[in-house]
Amino acid sequence: MAARKLVLVRHGDDPPDDRVVSFAVTQGFDPVIVRPFKGEALPEADDSVAGSVIYGGPFNVFEEDRHPFLHAEAEWIRTCMAGKVPLLGICQGAQQIARVMGAEVGPPASGLHEFGYYPVSPTPEGRDLLPDMLYMTQAHFHTFAIPEGAVHLATSPLYPNQAFRIGDRTYGFQFHPECTIEGFRRWQSTPWAAYGKPGAQSREEQDALMLEHDARQAEWFYAFLAKLFGTR
Repeated sequence: MAARKLVLVRHGDDPPDDRVVSFAVTQGFDPVIVRPFKGEALPEADDSVAGSVIYGGPFNVFEEDRHPFLHAEAEWIRTCMAGKVPLLGICQGAQQIARVMGAEVGPPASGLHEFGYYPVSPTPEGRDLLPDMLYMTQAHFHTFAIPEGAVHLATSPLYPNQAFRIGDRTYGFQFHPECTIEGFRRWQSTPWAAYGKPGAQSREEQDALMLEHDARQAEWFYAFLAKLFGTR
């Protein structure tokens, strides 16, 4: 029998070496990477699809007229949710889910950035997701309101809305637990790295926190993916 697909919606050209891809390969899923921003078509959400992840990226999710592919991704979100296909949105992906659900998305009035490794704590309703505070990888300066009917799961000192759940199969994370040390090293060297912006950590701070906290973040995220998508 063919491996069931995890449809991975990407918004950039990073190598496929993140933790979602690693999970898919080790657990016998077929990781199907689709880049709608390059004109690639999303598949049918049929019985061969075990779940989907919508990744982060550089696109403002409220600029659908400027980026028409966002309409196709919004329809994919609706289709997954209607069909009860397990769905995870990460950073931009979480913002897209929130927007589909009618919530406000955009830069906060504070003007703060999170770029580095920041403490994320569970809300009282979020302890099934996140039993204790964890340092999570962050790279963003937009946020989302918690959609109506969603459960607010996690918070941080700079950005109070860090995670939500809709039903039992749709999750949105503002943070980036999929990002490995190697992936974050690439981010540190990009032109968009937010050094010097309010709230952003220095490279020295990032390096120290990365070495201290990345392994625990990885352990937590792999367990979450197994719970959401299942294992072989």
